[in-house]
Amino acid sequence: MFTSNPFAELSASISPTVMQTYVAVMALLVVAGTLIDIIHKRSATYFFNNWRKSKSKAKQQVGGGEMISIAVKTAVVDVMTSGEFCNAQRRLSHLLGMYGFVIYVATSAIMVFAYPTPATPTPNALATLWYIGALMVCLGGYWFWFFIRVDVAAEGNSPFRLVRADLFIVTLVMSTTFGLIWAWLQTAGNTTWATVFLGLYLIDTTVLFASIPWSKFSHMFFKPAAALQKRVAEANGTRSNLPAPADAPEKYGSVLKHSNHY
Repeated sequence: MFTSNPFAELSASISPTVMQTYVAVMALLVVAGTLIDIIHKRSATYFFNNWRKSKSKAKQQVGGGEMISIAVKTAVVDVMTSGEFCNAQRRLSHLLGMYGFVIYVATSAIMVFAYPTPATPTPNALATLWYIGALMVCLGGYWFWFFIRVDVAAEGNSPFRLVRADLFIVTLVMSTTFGLIWAWLQTAGNTTWATVFLGLYLIDTTVLFASIPWSKFSHMFFKPAAALQKRVAEANGTRSNLPAPADAPEKYGSVLKHSNHY
């Protein structure tokens, strides 16, 4: 199972062109949804205005070399290792989900476009990476959902309570879950149930990418910019108005310890 390309097997009943068109449409939905989210929430305007204010109030100038150093540190600490999470379990859960999602999406696209049929044999390592990526998303996502979420771990709410803010994580985890089940059933030759879970997989994946304007999907693009802005503000001596990490209030004074806001 872990060395088979489920999309190549699917090509016996669905044209590779149809699969490739679907992937391309999902990519367009990501671009369109992110742009709509930026326009609606005015995120870009907010960050650019804040950047200009920070430069105008700077107590010291940040040179080109220092800016490069800050950008590299932001990429390594805040993006690649999710340094904004001070809670080790939450950080690990996030990293599993983030890298798993990147691996899962990249290998899906490669297999659909480069190895769409059994006539173009898929490298075993590539197929295995698809399963590993999906499993990483499931591990990180379910761990977060059932054990790490604030309203579950600290407030005692039911893990099955859903709000709109949960749309991204729920659709992401369910998409990879349905995808893994579909791939397993297809490999096992269970045609009927494989078709059922293929339908669920496609529906959930479509919702995942089509709901970007209403979910937290686009945050993955905003967070690096916010982290960079914060580091530049600290370097030039201006105060950043970006919120402190919610899981590390001890670093930011006693006021946050007694705040009722998350």
